Amino acid sequence: MADALIHGDAGILFVLAGNAAFWFFLEKKTKAKFFNYVPPLIFIYLLPAVFSNTGIITNHSAVYDWMGDVILPVFLVLLLLDVDVKATIRVMGRGVFVMLIGTLGVVVGAPIAYMVVKGWLEPDAWTGYGALAGSWIGGTGNMAAVAEGIGTSGTNFGLAVIADNLVYLIWLPLLLNAKSLAKVFHKFTGVSDAHLDRMKSLADEMVVEKPAPEMRHLLYLIAIGFGVAWLSEQIASVLTPLPPVFTAKTYQILLVTISGIALSFTGARKIPGSHELAMALVYLFVSRMGAKTVVAGLAGQALPFVAGAYIWIFIHGAFILLAARLFRIDIHTAAISSAANIGGAASAPIVAAYHDERLVPVSILMALIGYAVGNVAAFGTAWLLSLVA
Repeated sequence: MADALIHGDAGILFVLAGNAAFWFFLEKKTKAKFFNYVPPLIFIYLLPAVFSNTGIITNHSAVYDWMGDVILPVFLVLLLLDVDVKATIRVMGRGVFVMLIGTLGVVVGAPIAYMVVKGWLEPDAWTGYGALAGSWIGGTGNMAAVAEGIGTSGTNFGLAVIADNLVYLIWLPLLLNAKSLAKVFHKFTGVSDAHLDRMKSLADEMVVEKPAPEMRHLLYLIAIGFGVAWLSEQIASVLTPLPPVFTAKTYQILLVTISGIALSFTGARKIPGSHELAMALVYLFVSRMGAKTVVAGLAGQALPFVAGAYIWIFIHGAFILLAARLFRIDIHTAAISSAANIGGAASAPIVAAYHDERLVPVSILMALIGYAVGNVAAFGTAWLLSLVA
């Protein structure tokens, strides 16, 4: 809105950051179980949408463009610094393949589900499913990155956020309660007790803690983030775009992803504070997506969009089951593999802790691998969706 109460850059950033900070403060202060089912993310997105549609802040500002150009690539590379592929494979073994086949289920399920419901959706709704694919393969950071790369509107991003959380309300309890089916599941997959004992023994040996970050560490991370963002932008600008999916922004995000994974094999992975700083920027960026949303477009498409998401999630579940049978994997690994895809680093540790607390560290690493493959796989999914559209 041109006549919004707050339209200066600093004021907008204050509202976005203050809103995100408030919901995490409330979650920490109250420890309410409510937030296990309705995470802060949904309020972090929805309230800026309300603010921008009621004239409190503007939904058109140069600061939003700046955040897309700069903040997004910075948080992506910082997220990927924590990936430890070797440690994850050492502990989870064939479980990593189950997760990757679950990812394939997300890629395959998207165009099938969209084909079923697209008649009730706007022509560009495929971009909302593309953003949701980013979340279901990697996490919130990937969701934001893919949305930016394929030009998802604020309205379609809103549909993705709503579907993500409504599916989460059903899928998370299913993954948690799967523990009670362990005997039946292990008979179905043929997993051995020796495999379970070895996995849990290796998990006990994992040490993933980093020291508290110092000022110099934050400077290192900021330099790495801005350096990779700048270099990837320069390279992307000379590559030939292939719309509607592979634009200059898409190329930049893919280059940042490759760079972040490469840096995770260097000493940069040991720098403290990378994940915390990255996630703070992720939630700031999600607030920005909310602020750009036109709320009036959400209501009419929400029901068919969410219905398509439920079709999609059960296709993913079928792939997880088939992979578990193929690789003879236990129920704990299967549940964590799905959680690492669908819920990312926020949900995978919850599922792991419920199944076996020793698996919490490796569940985080599984989710980080999801971050690593999330952008590439989600852009591929978006391309398939664009063909169906």
